[in-house]
Amino acid sequence: MYGLLCESLHDFIKESYGDDVWKLVRERADVRLHSFVTHQVYSESVIPRIAKAASGVTGTPYNELMNSWGVYFLGFVGKYGYDRILKVLGRHVRDFVNGLDNLHEYLRFSYPKVQPPTFFCQEESATGVTLHYRSKRKGYLHYAMGQLRQMGKQFYDTDIHVEVLSEQMVGDYSHVTMRLNFDNSAYRYIMKEDEEEQEILPITSDFFFEVFPFNIVFRQDMVVHNVGSGLATVFPDLDGKKINDAFLLARPLVEFTWNMIISHPNNLFEIMSKEPVKRERNLHNRVQSKSGSHVNTHRGVCLVGKDSLTCDSDYENANRSADVDVELMAFQSIIGDDYKDGNSANAMESWGDGSRCLKLKGQMRYMPEWESIIFLGTPVMESLSAMFKTGLYINDLSMHDSSRDLVLAGTQQSEELKRALIQEQKKSSKLEESMKMLDYEMKKTDDLLYRMIPKPVAKRLRKGEPAVNTCEVFPDVTILFSDVVGFTRICSHITPMQVVSMLNTMYTLFDTLSEKHRVFKVETIGDAYMVVAGAPEKTKYHAHNICDMALDMVRSIDHLKDPSNGNNIQIRVGIHSGMVVAGVVGHKMPRYGLHGDTVHTASAMESNGKEMHIQLSSATYEHLKGSHFIFERRGIITIKVRGQNCHHSN
Repeated sequence: MYGLLCESLHDFIKESYGDDVWKLVRERADVRLHSFVTHQVYSESVIPRIAKAASGVTGTPYNELMNSWGVYFLGFVGKYGYDRILKVLGRHVRDFVNGLDNLHEYLRFSYPKVQPPTFFCQEESATGVTLHYRSKRKGYLHYAMGQLRQMGKQFYDTDIHVEVLSEQMVGDYSHVTMRLNFDNSAYRYIMKEDEEEQEILPITSDFFFEVFPFNIVFRQDMVVHNVGSGLATVFPDLDGKKINDAFLLARPLVEFTWNMIISHPNNLFEIMSKEPVKRERNLHNRVQSKSGSHVNTHRGVCLVGKDSLTCDSDYENANRSADVDVELMAFQSIIGDDYKDGNSANAMESWGDGSRCLKLKGQMRYMPEWESIIFLGTPVMESLSAMFKTGLYINDLSMHDSSRDLVLAGTQQSEELKRALIQEQKKSSKLEESMKMLDYEMKKTDDLLYRMIPKPVAKRLRKGEPAVNTCEVFPDVTILFSDVVGFTRICSHITPMQVVSMLNTMYTLFDTLSEKHRVFKVETIGDAYMVVAGAPEKTKYHAHNICDMALDMVRSIDHLKDPSNGNNIQIRVGIHSGMVVAGVVGHKMPRYGLHGDTVHTASAMESNGKEMHIQLSSATYEHLKGSHFIFERRGIITIKVRGQNCHHSN
């Protein structure tokens, strides 16, 4: 799986749902990478994991998400210029669809390890065409359907309705049959042109086979009856064998049988030899064939090159052997010193059998005059060294097409791509490291922010909501205040740094308790410590959580000493329940604050309390009736709230 697909899915999620959603998707999918390199190969499991995670996070059904991604992909590839390739694939929709199976072949130089699906059309009419989709990757059907619909709109201004007729597993690949319904008026004109008689120019089979040196002719029993001169150099014993015994069918994803080949006239076929090519044998065959022993592979079909090679003299043999030596020296200069003669064991081991299997791609055409199929192929060579391994040379390839140019240009482009990929990987590595550092710093920033402002409120502010919009009425919360008994006296006897150290030790302890009891720390002013339960996260157990916190505060303070005299520090705790308005107010140094009489009453409960006791109001007591707490009635006390004397029962 190339990074181009991964990158497009990454961009689709970020543009459609936002950076925060992508971050959640990446975490849920267990994808540690922040970005993807376009030409780098990744695990096949990356995209399914991301897509399933995105479906779960966004709530979008998986098939719908894949369809939308397919639509997005056609616009995404435009930034790499691939849309220009798509625009010229066909004059009409029918041309595009019929040539769809060959699309990935045009990108083979840039993505040599691509594993594309197979497309095959049949039952074409003026209202559409039936498309067979085969792929070894599961779960991409709706992605392909989205691409097909968008292709019709974007390039042909045509609406394509895709109807899935069947879906089944055949071996290790998925086979889907779908009907593409669209205005296929171009089909009528094509049929009309086919019905018109055309003058056919005569051509001899000898000339035809000379033009295609890598052709294979076989009949319905799959037995080979003719082999092109170029292919015969590599496989001199191929004539008379069954083609499916000597070669594997790599593309399309169908069985290698006569009927399947006949039914796929518009598909590009790619075959690979089952046995690796033996380089030293090929060199011998080339010398023998060039010294006069040409190949006659008629078998009732034709004679190949009967007049093309007539050199029998020793002088001619010596010259042609010298040509081979020159070619060998040239290729040795390309691949280095690993290969000195045809028997170098180290070179053979380094190549590996897979790299020495010959790959051919081309078209299968039925020839009714011969009652045979002819495969008009050309070798697939990733580089000059790959050509050397299989025993082929530039002059073995056809002159009339671009085979020679493509091999040479492909080698040059391959080297350029390698260098570009190395640079891209270096940049990606630096980017990945920067993204990790950015993530680390953002996490530190988030942690600091969430300590000052509740997480749900902070997210709303990040989305651009005005601060005043975060203010909310909470009808029932419980607030706790505490302070240090004799704090003014203590400060007068110790240094400011000792005061700071004492408060830091105490507040660190209280902060730990606030996390334990799931209450929110509002603020600290001097020796006053304020927490709330029930806001911003609502809970019916707000009074219970605050009282558990208060008891732990009183118990844990026992081991803290007064720096001025060495005695234990003592605190007062006051608690009250009621309604408050909570939210962020202002822009500079924003804090999450609580407002209302409940705040003042809770503060008064603390200031009028006893040392090392927890004083709570009757309102809080009502929430705790029947609980495990033990209470002691203090009676009625008078406190001031907004300048008025109020009586509270404690």
